[in-house]
Amino acid sequence: MKLEIVSPEATLFSGEVTMVTVPGIDGEFQILNNHASIVSILTKGSIKVVADNIHIAKESLSKFEKINDTTYHLPIQTGTLEMNDNKIIILAN
Repeated sequence: MKLEIVSPEATLFSGEVTMVTVPGIDGEFQILNNHASIVSILTKGSIKVVADNIHIAKESLSKFEKINDTTYHLPIQTGTLEMNDNKIIILAN
């Protein structure tokens, strides 16, 4: 599935992923391929991105924490998420 993470300053990530975990207002939840359409408000926490081949632009790399070769975390304060047709768009602050 396709993931795009956008902040007010720039696009932080755009690429194919296998799983995304986000901090929802009612708790952390996970999105996998073919997830039902959803819109959600995000709270303070970390977006966890898992992909077989992650490529993060050099100018955004300092915002992410590398966990291992396939997993990165991005701390956020707030945000919104929309998932539709295997495309996730996250607007994060």
